[in-house]
Amino acid sequence: MEKYIHKVNYYETDKMGITHHSNHIRWMEEARIDFFEKIGLDYGELERRGVFSPVLAVECEYKAPTTFGDKVAIEICVEEYSGVKLTLKYTMTNEDSGELVLTGRTKHCFVDGAGKLLIPKRSFPDIDAKLRELI
Repeated sequence: MEKYIHKVNYYETDKMGITHHSNHIRWMEEARIDFFEKIGLDYGELERRGVFSPVLAVECEYKAPTTFGDKVAIEICVEEYSGVKLTLKYTMTNEDSGELVLTGRTKHCFVDGAGKLLIPKRSFPDIDAKLRELI
C-alpha cells in the first residue's frame, strides 16, 4: 500500500530545531485517516454511519530526529483485530535518507455516537470483513 508522506512544518519543531515528540502522534492520526480512506473505510463516511473509533492507547519508540522540511514516510498495517479492538502498527522513515524515525502502535475500539461499544461483526459486517482481510 502507498505510504503516507508528511512534510515537517517549521511550527512542529522545538527550540533546538528538532520535531517536537508530540507531533508524531498527530502524524499517526493523519496517516490513519489516509489509510482508512485507501482501504475503503473513509472516516467521514464511517461517522455518518454512526461508527467512531476512539484511541484507547498510543505507543511510540523514537529512533531518530527529524527537522523542518524533512519528508516522513508513514506505513501502517493492521497488527491485530479481535472483532472488538483494533491495533495498528506504524513505521516512520525519513523519505530521503531511509533512516527509521519511529515505530509505534495505536489501539482502538468502535463506538456509536453515544459512546456505546459497537461490535462491527454484528452491526457493520462490511467493516468487520474489511479489517479481517488486512490482518
